[in-house]
Amino acid sequence: MKKVLAIVLSIIILFGWYATLMGVGSFAPIKDQIKLGLDLSGGVYVVMEAQTSATGEELKSLMAQTQAIIENRVNQMGLSEPIVTIEGNNRIRVELPGAQDAEDAINSIGKTAQLQFIMADNTIVLDGSQVKDASTEMDQQHGGYAVALKFDSEGADAFKQATEAIIKGQVVSKNQGVPDRAIMIVLDGEVISSPVVNEVIPNGTAQITGGGGGFTDDEATNLAALIRGGALPVELKEVQTSVVGPKLGLNALEMSIIAGVIGILLIFAIMIIMYRMMGFAANIALLLYVLIVFWVIVAMGGVLTLPGIAGIILSVGMAVDANVIIFARVREEILNGKSIRVSVASGFKRAMSTIIDSQITTIIAGVVLYQLGSGPVKGFAMTLMIGIIASVFTAVVVTQLYLSLMAENKALSKKQYFGIKEGATNV
Repeated sequence: MKKVLAIVLSIIILFGWYATLMGVGSFAPIKDQIKLGLDLSGGVYVVMEAQTSATGEELKSLMAQTQAIIENRVNQMGLSEPIVTIEGNNRIRVELPGAQDAEDAINSIGKTAQLQFIMADNTIVLDGSQVKDASTEMDQQHGGYAVALKFDSEGADAFKQATEAIIKGQVVSKNQGVPDRAIMIVLDGEVISSPVVNEVIPNGTAQITGGGGGFTDDEATNLAALIRGGALPVELKEVQTSVVGPKLGLNALEMSIIAGVIGILLIFAIMIIMYRMMGFAANIALLLYVLIVFWVIVAMGGVLTLPGIAGIILSVGMAVDANVIIFARVREEILNGKSIRVSVASGFKRAMSTIIDSQITTIIAGVVLYQLGSGPVKGFAMTLMIGIIASVFTAVVVTQLYLSLMAENKALSKKQYFGIKEGATNV
């Protein structure tokens, strides 16, 4: 069973590396799938601070609303993978890969949003200035959540007239895919929702439901935030701006890749020289480790930055360190006169507590860095934590699988293959 598992795992690793580097069919190579931060791809980043005295939950709500509005704006700029994050309590960090003009980017981010309610025939019903509030509530009809709207007197009047016209069948859609009875909610030229009118709404309130299953809490909260944000809910002051040239980013990426490849090749060579067959098993585990780290980053939608690459390289060192601890324990058992098979099993058991303790403390540090740090620090912390978890898995499971198979093979279960001279002993 172990042999079959080892063969299957080896095939997976080989195929995984081929797919990662070359791609398979419609599956693109990793270089086309992984998102690169500004320090690698070039562009503009802006850090803005909210000018408000709000605190606690009120500040948290303001920042979430501001983030939602800015995300919608930067997505309209046609740039690849814009990133908008909240830093600390009252700052917004906006990263715009591919942007070249910092001033233009700041103007686009800080502009007043254009919120409109438009019927299917393109008649404008009202705008964001006539919306008093938008909040979330339970959707009693469909389950889940809904968005409750409140209009001012002028908006209530306009909304009543619009819904009357729709119910009477006086509206004919001029937009493909929009039913005649819909009222489109448009923010900065983009339709963010198209609720269908089921009755005349005369009292200045309305409810937007998600249809069959209602909205999720997150969907309803985000939609309400976008509707409330006819303009930014708080003034933002620019506190930091930087433009990263694409040439600098490209050079940094190339040098990082070269350094990473050289470092890993050196590690492979040293492991085989120092630990012979044990080093060979560790190298197989490390190949899987690198695959896991990069594809988890892609799956999570993470952004790779220079600090993130540093986190990966550091976690490679920790993965090697875990294997070195295991190999030291195995050697001690062999030198104490135990058989290779028994030494491998007991060596792993003795090493586990040390490995787990050291990795847990590093994960705790990574969590703290991720929670309290800014963008680049978060990137470092994220890749470090992913790398640590992957390193424990590959060291404990993969290395042990291959070593146990070697220990059970008569031709390979010799002391010299484990870096120990025949006849050497501690007893």
